[in-house]
Amino acid sequence: MNNLKINGIYKHYKGDLYLVQDIIYHSETGEKMIAYRALYGDNKLWCRPYNMFFDEVNKNGQKYRFELQEIESKKTSS
Repeated sequence: MNNLKINGIYKHYKGDLYLVQDIIYHSETGEKMIAYRALYGDNKLWCRPYNMFFDEVNKNGQKYRFELQEIESKKTSS
């Protein structure tokens, strides 16, 4: 499941959507983390350890804590 898509929109198992912005690293420990922005409210920027982002939760119909959403464009070609 660890095929992270930068700029992908992910749904948290509680229902909100987030935009994954980048992979970042903790300055002291070097731990790999994911920076992601809330697509609601004040659009806070969050980070979470890489492996925790993909934890299996099996809640609310989702297997993982965050799951990539396939969102199609409403734009039509001319």
